[in-house]
Amino acid sequence: MSDFDAIVIGSGFGGAITSCRLAEAGYKVLVLERGRRWSPQNFPRTATDPWIFDPEAPQARNGWFDFRVFNHMTVAAGAGVGGGSLVYANISIEAKPDTFDAGWPPEITYSQLQPHYATVGQMLNVQKVPQRQWPLRTQLVKDAADNLGLGDRFRTLDLAVSFDPDFTYDTSNPHSTARSKTFVNAQGLAQGTCVHLGNCDIGCDVNARNTLDLNYLALAEQRGADVRPLHQVTAIAPDTGGYRVSFNRIAPPNLVPGAATARIVIVAAGSIGSTELLLRCRDQHKTLPALSARLGMGWSSNGDFLTPAIHPFRAVEPSRGPTITCAIDLLDHAADGRDVFIEDGGLPDLLQGMLRRWTADGSDDMRMLAMIESVRPLLTANNLTEHVMPWFAQSRDAADGRMSLKQGKLDLDWDITASEATIEAVVHMHQKLARATQGLALTPLTWTINRDLITPHPLGGCNMGRSAADGVVGHDGEVFGYKNLFVADGAIVPKAIGLNPSRTIGALAERVAKLIASAGK
Repeated sequence: MSDFDAIVIGSGFGGAITSCRLAEAGYKVLVLERGRRWSPQNFPRTATDPWIFDPEAPQARNGWFDFRVFNHMTVAAGAGVGGGSLVYANISIEAKPDTFDAGWPPEITYSQLQPHYATVGQMLNVQKVPQRQWPLRTQLVKDAADNLGLGDRFRTLDLAVSFDPDFTYDTSNPHSTARSKTFVNAQGLAQGTCVHLGNCDIGCDVNARNTLDLNYLALAEQRGADVRPLHQVTAIAPDTGGYRVSFNRIAPPNLVPGAATARIVIVAAGSIGSTELLLRCRDQHKTLPALSARLGMGWSSNGDFLTPAIHPFRAVEPSRGPTITCAIDLLDHAADGRDVFIEDGGLPDLLQGMLRRWTADGSDDMRMLAMIESVRPLLTANNLTEHVMPWFAQSRDAADGRMSLKQGKLDLDWDITASEATIEAVVHMHQKLARATQGLALTPLTWTINRDLITPHPLGGCNMGRSAADGVVGHDGEVFGYKNLFVADGAIVPKAIGLNPSRTIGALAERVAKLIASAGK
């Protein structure tokens, strides 16, 4: 007899949602998460804090970000209970209906996903930034759109953030954490309202972000799910009536081996994590030899690109407000014939965060505080950072990357050739938008010289398909050739979406969980 009805590997949008729904349906659920439990009390802030998660030595480094550096592509992911929701920019937006016109199994349509999109939005309590609270960046994007005749394409975006309608910048010290209003969310947990600290990607000091640990995972645990942080899965193997999942419990400085069994296994470790795990099961451990030959193929960076720009004649204040607030929608081939989604971008103010942490800890070392204050002008010389606009974008790239194991390590074969024109369209739009608001775009030399990219939105690797000949999983997320083994995260998305993918991943996970429960598996 199995230890659990279902084991879920990972606690991001795929894992949190499937574990929640199966626990609600009465399944005995185990969630194995490689990262820590994080809270405002232990978010990283200083140089010596645990920033990096090293999947090859997690007992030594089990911090906030996991950076995977490949040839011409770097992938940034979160590590912790809540997965990618801990480090993303809160955007919760539906994919464009035409996204599903081609490249997906016929069962996956926009109308099919609509009720699931709605459910995810409700669970994450999505809201737009109230107009009277727009950060300066939001107005800058609107002005740029208007100046280029694109005003009808500007839109503010739904965010998984809790706002106070009475908050305003027009008060003394508006960004003090004391101005956040505490409330109890629908899952019974305490949160605060947004005071525009700008720390979304590194953890909100007042818990205004509706991250998955505060809703779906909280509900899963209330329904009996066993969520275990610092558990890194190493293998999956068929077991009588189900599967055995092997893992290492991260207990610094040691790794403690363990295993658990279940009738159902849901792999939800993200595009990189899920694909790597299954590649190791097929090609290294030989425990899942029948996995599709398509495993690892069809990987996409979702066309992510960031261009910093200097706007010397207007304040931008990139460290104030939610990290992303708005967009210019050019996903109808309106950017030099390419599909592009322009967004604003923000940067966390690590110096301010360090000061807040220092004073909150009640430090009486006035010499240290005085020293920090004394170097502040050097770090913000001429207030230059206040005039920097991080123009961000996503786009529909060719989704033709391929992951594989080479000499025991994960490798990504990423050839920019088929996607180069799309990225150049992003660069061109950023340049035009910056110029339209008297700014100067500083296209990164990493792109100009080396064609190197970085993405926080990896997709694909375990793509949906109709059969093992064109995919790794079916429309229901079940792995071809392995009953009751599922993938339910960004790895199953078979093409670039061209905008923030979290809500689509969430809707797909809602659908996968519903199909599992309704089939009584």
